Amino acid sequence: MVDETDQYAEEIFPSNYESWRYCIEVKCGLVLTSKFLQARIAVLSDPQNKESRRFANLYGKPYREQVLTWFRHALAVCSE
Repeated sequence: MVDETDQYAEEIFPSNYESWRYCIEVKCGLVLTSKFLQARIAVLSDPQNKESRRFANLYGKPYREQVLTWFRHALAVCSE
């Protein structure tokens, strides 16, 4: 049986919340603190923000919205 994290490690783009979290915490080595999550939500929520526009141009607006949903979910379950 293959561990799900093996699948997540091979994904280029996260396909679900667990995969996204693996990408952020394991691949990128970031800690999902409430401060970090709030900052990312603020950027991605603002369609006029340069970084938000760049993200949408690279990956598409639907994927930006999906990633934003994952950041919001992470903030809701943040144990910090």
